[in-house]
Amino acid sequence: MASASPSAEEWLLENGNIKVLSKEMRNGRTAHNVSSSSLRKKSDRALLAGIRVGFLRRFLGNLQEVLLGTKLFIFLVAIPFAIVANYRHFGSPWVFALSCLGLIPLAERVTFLTEQIALFTGPTVGGLLNATCGNVTELVIAIFALIQNKVAVVKYSLLGSVLSNLLLVLGSSIFCGGIANISKEQKFERKQADVNSLLLLLGLICHVLPLMFKFTGKSDPELTALATLALSRASSIIMLIAYFGYLIFQLFTHRQLFQQEEGAAESNEVESDEMPVIGIYSALIWLVLMTGIVALLSEYVVATIEAASDSWGLSVGFISVILLPIVGNAVEHAGAIIFAFRNKLDITLGVALGSATQIAMFVVPLTVIISWIIGVKMDLDLSLIETTSLGLSILITSLALQDGTSHYMKGLVLLLCYFVIGACFFVSWAPLNTTNLGFNSEMVRL
Repeated sequence: MASASPSAEEWLLENGNIKVLSKEMRNGRTAHNVSSSSLRKKSDRALLAGIRVGFLRRFLGNLQEVLLGTKLFIFLVAIPFAIVANYRHFGSPWVFALSCLGLIPLAERVTFLTEQIALFTGPTVGGLLNATCGNVTELVIAIFALIQNKVAVVKYSLLGSVLSNLLLVLGSSIFCGGIANISKEQKFERKQADVNSLLLLLGLICHVLPLMFKFTGKSDPELTALATLALSRASSIIMLIAYFGYLIFQLFTHRQLFQQEEGAAESNEVESDEMPVIGIYSALIWLVLMTGIVALLSEYVVATIEAASDSWGLSVGFISVILLPIVGNAVEHAGAIIFAFRNKLDITLGVALGSATQIAMFVVPLTVIISWIIGVKMDLDLSLIETTSLGLSILITSLALQDGTSHYMKGLVLLLCYFVIGACFFVSWAPLNTTNLGFNSEMVRL
């Protein structure tokens, strides 16, 4: 690995203690990190070499790396337009659309910044940061929806994120990879997929049992609803414990299960990310700033989703289950397809299944706990159609991955399943209420 220039080394050392990537640290990178790397582009620092003022040179270098260091930088233009549209009271659908476009590159930028911090803190802290910030967009949208007591939007958007990763992201990646490598036998490591499938099935049980209370409860409906809420909160704690165990499994006891996919990434030149391009303090400041922008745009999305629904003739349910997750998973979707084209299915599976597991076993129970803290009554009952869609999606994905091989037909079937589920939410009607606990229900077209 080529050494950095003396001035670069001096600047980096001023900003923290660099932990140069060893083989062990490189193996600490998750498939999500590797996939996001495929959407980055190298910045030419030579353009700033003529600036003699050190502070100004470093500041402009940070702007160049953070704002222009992604192939999706064009979408960042939507952020100021969304802010102006909101404060100038333009149509709410415009605010909603511009906010969604602005959120697309922010998820990748958050991942980039957590990687930069990991270069100074080590792979364990970096892995924990990625586990926390990997789906920051979905989590922030859920929190703002909870604050506004839009429990149904929270449930549908998180359900849609899981379905999108399992069927749309994974399906399109396997389909495109199968077409591009039609003459090759595509294989992948089953062990990681098996672990993710088990965790998703555990999460499914935690959704099915509260649903069964609705059909088997013989007592007063209010008592049944309270029991459902109590079961959901207990189940959420268990889900968080399971996810914590998964982090220990991934980062400590069984890291070797992830070495193959990250070794494949090394052959695709991700070793260029071994040296930090911004200092640790700059990365922390940018991470806070990016998270704040995500929070601002998420607030706009939640506040204008009903107006966009009325204007576009689409239901809040359909927008929450289908459109919002597509925006939130756009970066992962693109990265997964790129590595599927390269016949690197371990990375593709790590992105899709890893993100689905993180949503189902971390973000979902965390939102239930947060709602408990702020006094909003949210349970894990997704109702019959939603729970059935989730269960069948997990089942068909597990069946498609059980033999450790892949071809385009499996991807096609997963994609068609996603289209069928999308059509179901587009044409069906259902009440959006707050967990059937005595609140007024609002009938909307799902």
